[in-house]
Amino acid sequence: MNNDEQLRYPIGRFTANDSYTLEDVKANIKRIEAVPASIEALSSKLTAKQLNTPYREGGWTARQVLHHVSDSHMNAYIRIKWTLTEETPTIKAYDEKLWADTFETKADPAISIALLKALHAKWTVLLNGITQEQLGRQFYHPDSKKHVRIDQAIASYAWHGEHHLGHLKIVAGK
Repeated sequence: MNNDEQLRYPIGRFTANDSYTLEDVKANIKRIEAVPASIEALSSKLTAKQLNTPYREGGWTARQVLHHVSDSHMNAYIRIKWTLTEETPTIKAYDEKLWADTFETKADPAISIALLKALHAKWTVLLNGITQEQLGRQFYHPDSKKHVRIDQAIASYAWHGEHHLGHLKIVAGK
């Protein structure tokens, strides 16, 4: 992995498994549950200068990353909820790069961290209540043109939180 790839994907790229055991799913839910506290602890140590520092050339600032994680995970929560309540829903895609530049992403990231903490508290209750049968339910992503199972989405967002925590660690180490 070259240096740009290492900065872009500090914990490596996500690759979905063909299948997940119930133990895998539970471990991934624990990872999702742990992300807000890890992000809050690390972000509390970032200086104002570091909050406005990108984790790589052309990348988002730490501030944008902090706002992005709550935006992304809100979408994930809603996608999973749709998938539990509708038959193979087509989810709403969004342009995360444009979302990272809206006005509130210039605000104090503590707002998004508070949202992330509350969201993950509710989300993990939902995830822990999903049955083995429901883990196989799918949504359709119109951009990737792929069907995504709930167990794959859980794994993806367990990775996603840690992926962006890795970006924040890069900034903290600068």
